[in-house]
Amino acid sequence: MLSNWVEARTTVQTTVVSLTVGLAALAGLALWTSLSMQQAATHVHELNEMSDHWGLVVQNVDVADHALTDYVRSGTKVMREPVANAAGAADESLRWLRDNGGPADVRAATIVGDLYRDYSGLLRETVAAGDRDDPTTSLQKAYQAELTLVSLRKQLSTVVQLKRLETTEYLRAAEVRNGNLRLAALIAFAVDLGLVALCGVVLLGHRRQILRQAARSEHEALHDALTGLANRTLLTQHTEQAIRRSNQTGDPLGLFLIDLNRFKPINDTLGHAFGDKLLQLVANRLTGAVREIDTVARLGGDEFAVLLPSVSTSANALIVAERVHRALAEAATVDGLAVDVGCSIGVALYPTDSADAHELLKHADLAMYAAKRARLGTSVYEAVLDQHSAAQLTVISDLRRALDQSELVLHYQPKADLRTGEVCGAEVLCRWQHPRHGLLGPDRFIPAAEETGLIEPLTQYVLDHALAQCRTWHLTGWDVPVSVNVGAQCLHDRTFPDQVAALLEHHGRPADVLTLEITESAIIADPHRACDVLTRLRELGVRLSIDDFGTGYSSIAYLRTMPVHEMKIDRSFTTNMRTDASSGAITRSLLGLAHNLELEVVAEGVEDEETWSVLAALGCDIVQGYCLSKPLPADEFGTWLRDRVSNGVSNGVGAPAP
Repeated sequence: MLSNWVEARTTVQTTVVSLTVGLAALAGLALWTSLSMQQAATHVHELNEMSDHWGLVVQNVDVADHALTDYVRSGTKVMREPVANAAGAADESLRWLRDNGGPADVRAATIVGDLYRDYSGLLRETVAAGDRDDPTTSLQKAYQAELTLVSLRKQLSTVVQLKRLETTEYLRAAEVRNGNLRLAALIAFAVDLGLVALCGVVLLGHRRQILRQAARSEHEALHDALTGLANRTLLTQHTEQAIRRSNQTGDPLGLFLIDLNRFKPINDTLGHAFGDKLLQLVANRLTGAVREIDTVARLGGDEFAVLLPSVSTSANALIVAERVHRALAEAATVDGLAVDVGCSIGVALYPTDSADAHELLKHADLAMYAAKRARLGTSVYEAVLDQHSAAQLTVISDLRRALDQSELVLHYQPKADLRTGEVCGAEVLCRWQHPRHGLLGPDRFIPAAEETGLIEPLTQYVLDHALAQCRTWHLTGWDVPVSVNVGAQCLHDRTFPDQVAALLEHHGRPADVLTLEITESAIIADPHRACDVLTRLRELGVRLSIDDFGTGYSSIAYLRTMPVHEMKIDRSFTTNMRTDASSGAITRSLLGLAHNLELEVVAEGVEDEETWSVLAALGCDIVQGYCLSKPLPADEFGTWLRDRVSNGVSNGVGAPAP
């Protein structure tokens, strides 16, 4: 018995001593690992700090290079200031490297500093020569600076590559060292705990992993992956909970549906990665603009929602909506680029407007679209919006039938050469001869067509009938070119040029009788695809016109690069140019811009002879407006042409100048 007890006690003691030694060894390994990692982190931080200062040197050199390039291209005084500011901007970083860097950094900073000092001196001489109005010397110094820049860039490239190599090699060595330490710690841990402890750790690890996965799955099911906001499912849950509390307390609640303005062209132009970052920034701003008890959700795309429990009144909801507008009105800076987004907000209240969560979201959606259509910023739901929505659906249904049954009719407004008075074409304007509502203008059905995708078949309809009428006039002795408005969807359809070519061939008309009028907004939505489609149309021989220039984005860069033939000045400028000095100045500026780009200019909205005369004096090419004629059906347009000829015009399809 005693010997058994001794043996048992000896076994326990041996086990305790062994475990104590093992734990001490494990603690020593842990301390060693910690010190090693701290040392590695400190060294990596030093390497990164060096790399950051070298990066600043490269960045400052790039800024100086871009500033010099812009100055050489423009030659303007205002472009010299960035060059002067950029000269010597990297001196501070180079000085820091010489004072704080290792031997290699000090040597490299000294070499680069000499080159950079020469480069900065040439930049300053370039600016000084420009200030003296000595462009020849200025350009000479700029070219010398460019040559110096080549050597400077080579030296900087070598330094940056060496720093990267040094960091990579150190990290690799540190990883090997830490890996060995981890292996030793793992062995000690296994010896100390044994198989039972190891099994326990594995089981506990599995249990923690399962719990984390469950929590992550639940979070992903209820939150937006990009922004981390609540998704539609969680918003619905919170809305139903808020409605139950509202039924108990009697406090109304509100729901915002928010749609970002101008997000699609930004996303299409700058890329989806940029758009994702912008959405994340918007999500942060929305969260900061509301209370902690409010729920901010992303429903998809650029559509967000905000649930406001206990909002009390619609006036309070509008106060919060204004706060949201202010939060999003400030320009958003993403990757160094500032963009403006803004938003449209639809507001619905419970129980005032809605009976349940589904209806509340629906009514907020209707209010949001009302705000977007009317550009109100914020719109509160009203029952009349349901009627408007039903009316929109009716318009869409009737428009499909109208296309099938040829209820759409074309009117033609003549355009005249300002120098000769000769009628040089006609713009095609679409009207809808509705069986119940009579003749409808384009504002009654074009927006619905654009929202539903019917704009493309509608454009095909207009092109087909316009070219058919063009052929009819040709057979009767009148060659009248026609202009047709084309929407963004057509410019983004790579098959559109083939469709136009097929219609021209079908009606036996040359391509130069057709002018396609496009808007700036249609181009900027997807400039690369639009440029490709426009280039193919131009190669086909079709004339291209920028419509309503000056009222949209007005990007001179796009106007310069797009393969267009003419620019149309919007009637809002020409109609008021004699009474409004700013409209007159804008008209003169647009005329000068277009002629410098070798574009013909068409002035819309010419209502009287005085405006005609002013435009003629300014060198405008073509006019269009009630001074010539209102838009006319095809038969009345033919009669109008014959009357003009009988009144003394003999040169083609001319019309006498006023």
